[in-house]
Formats: sequence, C-alpha cells, structure tokens
Amino acid sequence: MALLKSMNSGVSGLNAFQKKMDVIGNNIANVETIGFKSSRVTFSQLMSKNEARSGAGSNAPQLTDQIGLGVRVGSVDRDFSQGALFVVEQLHEHDFDAYVVGGAVRDLLIGKHPKDFDVATNATPDQIKQCFRSARIIGRRFQIVHVRVGREIIEVTTFRRGHDEERSEQDARASQSGRLLRDNVYGSLEEDARRRDLTINALYYDTSSHQFIDQLGGQADVTDRVIRIIGDPSARYREDPVRMLRVVRFAARLQFDLESDTESAIASVRTLLRDIPPARLFDEWLKLFMNGFSAPTFTLLRRYGLLDPLMGEAASNVLESEPALDLQQLALANTDRRVADGRPVTPAFLLAALYWPAVQACSEQLSASGESPIQTMHTAGQQIVQQACQHLAIPKRFSLAMRDIWDLQPRLERMQPKKIKDHLAHRWFRASFDLRLLREQTDALGDDCSAFWTEQQKRYPELVGSARARGEERGERRPRRRRRNRDS
Repeated sequence: MALLKSMNSGVSGLNAFQKKMDVIGNNIANVETIGFKSSRVTFSQLMSKNEARSGAGSNAPQLTDQIGLGVRVGSVDRDFSQGALFVVEQLHEHDFDAYVVGGAVRDLLIGKHPKDFDVATNATPDQIKQCFRSARIIGRRFQIVHVRVGREIIEVTTFRRGHDEERSEQDARASQSGRLLRDNVYGSLEEDARRRDLTINALYYDTSSHQFIDQLGGQADVTDRVIRIIGDPSARYREDPVRMLRVVRFAARLQFDLESDTESAIASVRTLLRDIPPARLFDEWLKLFMNGFSAPTFTLLRRYGLLDPLMGEAASNVLESEPALDLQQLALANTDRRVADGRPVTPAFLLAALYWPAVQACSEQLSASGESPIQTMHTAGQQIVQQACQHLAIPKRFSLAMRDIWDLQPRLERMQPKKIKDHLAHRWFRASFDLRLLREQTDALGDDCSAFWTEQQKRYPELVGSARARGEERGERRPRRRRRNRDS
C-alpha cells in the first residue's frame, strides 16, 4: 500500500511538472505576439483522508496524520488582465500613448499575481471617454476614468505634471496646519512618473514592445526591496499625510525596508494625519488591517508613532501594558490567518479587540462608583467609541457591534443558566466568545468560562448566532412602529 502511494506521488509530480513546462513553452513561443498574456502555474497539495496513529500511552487520545498523495495543478493564471490589454490597444488605435502602470507592474517584477491593473495615457478624460462606450469619469479635482471590460473595471488616468521645485511656489499653497495643497495639471509621462508617491509605483510597461519604462530607479528598488519616496519626503508627506500610511502599508505587505530619508521624515510631520477627514482615515484603516498583513502593519505603525494620530489615544495609551499589547497582537495574527485561509473577517471584531484594553481600563475606573460590571462596561464602551470616532469615522453598524461584543464580556462571565440560550443566540456571541478566548491567553484569566460556553455551543449548536440569521432573513431593519396619536 505504501509503495502504491509513493508511485502515485511520483506520477502526480511528473504530470504537474509537465503542465508547468507546457505553460512556459507557450509563453516563450508567443513572447512577440501582440496582446498575448503570459501565464503561470500554481500548485496545491493532493491529500488523502486522515489516518489514525496511537498516542504515547495506552490511555492517550488517538492522533491523526493527514497523508499526502503528491501534488496537483491548482490553477493556471494569466499575468495580464485582458481588460487592461484591450484598453491599451484601443487607446493605441486612437493614436494615444498608453501603458500599464503602478502596482501591477511592481507585483509582476516581484513575482506576485496583480489584483488590479491601471492604465496611464496622454489622452484627457474626455478623450478617453470617447474611445469607450462603457467609460465613466470619476472625481472632480482629480479626474480618472473607469472603463468596464466584461467584469473588469480598468482605471485609466491621464499623465499629470510632476511637483518639481521650479513650479512649487506658484502651484502650491499651504493650509493653516502646514499641509501643501496643489492643483493637478496634465503633463508628460516623465512628469507623471515624478508626481507619483513611490519609486516602485512609478513603473510603466509597454504591452506592445514588452519593455519596462523606469524613470526613477524603481526596478532597482524592487530588487533591493526598498520603499523610497519620490522627491523630498517631508514635502511629499505634507502634500498628503496619508502617504505615511501608504509607506507603512507597502512595507508591511511587501516586506520591504524604508529608505533612510523616507523613514526619518515621518517623525516631523506625522501629526498632520490629525487634519485628515475621519472618513478617509477609516478607508485607510481598512486597507491597513483587513488585507492579511495587519500584524506587521501594526508593528510598523507603533514604531513610527502613527498609531496615535490614526486611531487616537484610546488605542495607543494603554500599550505600556504587556497583556494589552499581547491581546492586540493575537487578534491581529488571528485576522491575518483568517484572510489567508479565505475565511470571512469583520472590522467590528478587530476594532473591538484593538480598543478592548482602553475599554477595560475605563471600566475599572468607573467601577469605583459602585455600579454593576454590566453597567460600567456599557458606559465605558460608549465613551471609547466616542473617542475612537473622533479619529476614525467608524460606520454605525461596526460601532454598535463593538459595543455589543464588549457588553457581552461580563454577561458571559456570569454563566447564568437562564440566560444561556439568549446569549448563544446573540448575533455577536461568537465574536464576543473569541475575544474572551484571547483575554484568557493574555490576562491570566481562568478557563472555566470558555469551557462552559464551549460545552453550551456543543449542546445547542443551532442557537449560535441565530439572531443574526433571523435578522438577515427578514432584513436588517425592522419597519418602525407608527406612533398612536395621543390627542385623538
């Protein structure tokens, strides 16, 4: 039996390798074909059922091993978007210059499969719209064009002028806080490259000649794994303080290092993030923490002092406590694992975990007034949410969920038999239970509470989160009851 499994593993490996060679040969044969998209092969393990093995002792529980049967082809992915190629070719047919630009080019150089493809051209937004039936102009001050090609939406931008020193005095004006404000003016490809934020994002690819256009040394920075701001870092941060968050996000995602000047300039201008509208900061927060690399992002934000201007003192002041930091790191790592496994994640749980140390500290201060733990937790949750929303425009559906998760913490600790079914059915029970598990790992709490609720979930599996399911069936919002006219 073992010999047969070994032979099957070898055969599967040979078949997968043959498929890879076929794809490589096809790429080489069509390298000069205009519009051809190269492909890459990804592999996955071929696993059999679990097989049992005995433990160390006679009374030890039975352990299982998952037996591998080899490898198989997971997918054959196209490196270039068909929609992006179509947009570029159409613009060429109308005598415009057009290139694939930005993150897609960078990811291809790194060896990653790009998620989005952007196109840059010398055509104006109105000219772009005339070239495509399914084009829509987005924005006012900074206009871009969205072109729909099948299920894809390709973002097309016009070359814009760079922020050179000769023009900065006449083009720039400063806000009261010191932030530089500029108007966008159309320019050449060279000027467009200089106005971009990072060298690794200022790379252009000519789909006709299959050549990279690198004006600022972006390919070398990709090779050296360096994040470098284009131009003077302090001035570029003052133009748009959100660039500091983008620098951190790319460094965490790509596992690159920050260039020395790019890194050192953050300390002098990081307070400008407080002038950014909370709604925009929340959008940036989602990009930072909900894409599978939240743990290294959090570490870099703390290193460069950006956590406070991003999330406020409620998230940063309690970090002197080691258990608080451990809990936050565990929540971040758990979120990253779920994203990697393709499981759903919600900002509500991660926000509740990140702000939990602040809620806990506030609740302990309020408990001196003699109120019950349930009431103090409710009041503390309200206060922390109010403080958080001064920095992040957290949508109400998430802020209410955060408060529910916190409110359930003292209720779960009571383990009242009469409330078991009600708590299990709560739409945020599972998230609250997960937060409790994290607390037990970091706060030296007993595990009696988690053991109790684990048993109850096994006893009533149909009840867990059932209130959420019922709410989704009838719609999230109930129709309001009409008030009776008391004067009648």
